[in-house]
Amino acid sequence: MLSAIDNELMTRVGQGTPVGDLMRQYWLPALMSTELPEPDSAPVRVRLLGEDLIAFRDTNGSVGLIDNYCPHRRASLFFGRNEECGLRCVYHGWKFDLHGDCVDMPSEPSESNFKDKVKITAYPCQERNGVVWTYMGPRRELPPLPDIEPNMMPEGSEWSVYTVLRDCNWVQALEGDIDTSHLGFLHFGSVNPEDLTPGAFDYLTVNPRAPQGYDVIDTDYGTSYGAWRPTGGDDIYWRVAHFLAPFYSMIPTNVLGVQILVRAWVPVDDTHTMFWNLAGPNPFRNITGSQNGRAPGGATINNDFLPNSSDFLGRWRLAANEGNDYNIDREAQKNNKIYTGITGIHVQDQAVTESMGSVSDRTREHLGASDSMVIKTRQSIMRAARNLQEGIIPPKVDHPELYQERSGGVILPKDAKWHEATMELRKAFVDRPELVGTDKGYKG
Repeated sequence: MLSAIDNELMTRVGQGTPVGDLMRQYWLPALMSTELPEPDSAPVRVRLLGEDLIAFRDTNGSVGLIDNYCPHRRASLFFGRNEECGLRCVYHGWKFDLHGDCVDMPSEPSESNFKDKVKITAYPCQERNGVVWTYMGPRRELPPLPDIEPNMMPEGSEWSVYTVLRDCNWVQALEGDIDTSHLGFLHFGSVNPEDLTPGAFDYLTVNPRAPQGYDVIDTDYGTSYGAWRPTGGDDIYWRVAHFLAPFYSMIPTNVLGVQILVRAWVPVDDTHTMFWNLAGPNPFRNITGSQNGRAPGGATINNDFLPNSSDFLGRWRLAANEGNDYNIDREAQKNNKIYTGITGIHVQDQAVTESMGSVSDRTREHLGASDSMVIKTRQSIMRAARNLQEGIIPPKVDHPELYQERSGGVILPKDAKWHEATMELRKAFVDRPELVGTDKGYKG
């Protein structure tokens, strides 16, 4: 059970808060490149870590991320004219470049040097494989971008990226990804093991539904778990997954060594999270029990979006949401066609994490052995935030190679130690064509 003080520590992400300042040590995914389709295109409202910002692509094609408010009379720069390498406030014509410098002030006398004294908050941006990254921290010498494998696919490779806004705090959203025991219930609760191929990963996931044991460890990049189930023979089925600081998760939905999938849970503010799914080739080819992106029990991927609006919380909202009870089908639930009655793996996750409230009251939880990864990850986050207050910079910031990991499922001998036995399979940026298309898993 978490104390009220620690619950608040993890939740708050504004500037000057322990976790908010921790987040600012890292590069953050801010928006997709397609949201700024061309030079001098329309600006976009973006909220990150509780700050209201405006993103724009200037005449040279570079991306800027600046304060929403013009420093003159506080009018919103969202209504600005994006022209000639700057965003011009329509109220009095003050113009700012992507560095936050005022480059024109036509409302002042021509001989005035006032514009040279005015600057607004601006955060440096870099683009890589369809993602606009920003650094909101204090360093003049910027740290490197993290080695997120699906965001670094070579030219000509298959890769995909999508985002979804979630109406809850980032920690409870993240925790759904590192909780392996819910898979056999929330997503596959209506699956009958007798309908599946004995020995396949999907069969082993629901027979039994709950892992029989957990091993959770601290790592150089965050935390990792191995959760095991028996195979009925001399081997063990392990699901291996990770939390990578400050907000990344790697889930075990595919064969370890093949899956290239990283997810990010970026704090928009204290009560909203932008979920990022960054994937390499055919990420759901071997998802547990899947065929063409479909999983047993009606657990399709199902990301149907509402049209984006221009407000700070109007981007990438799912059509199935709290307002329509996530389109729950009580007949499908009653007949056990879909265990939850809710169609879509992500929608199912979103429904349960948002149902906790915008900020879960963790002081009222009753955690068990199956929550060991959640507990250790919370401790990791709080420890890093408190260390930063003592002046200790997280080592991951300057070591992008620590993110070179993979997650997934693997079958190992009973006497194998999962973390040591999977060392080679967990290495990113390695081609393993012999594992692609395997449907009974890989024996390490």
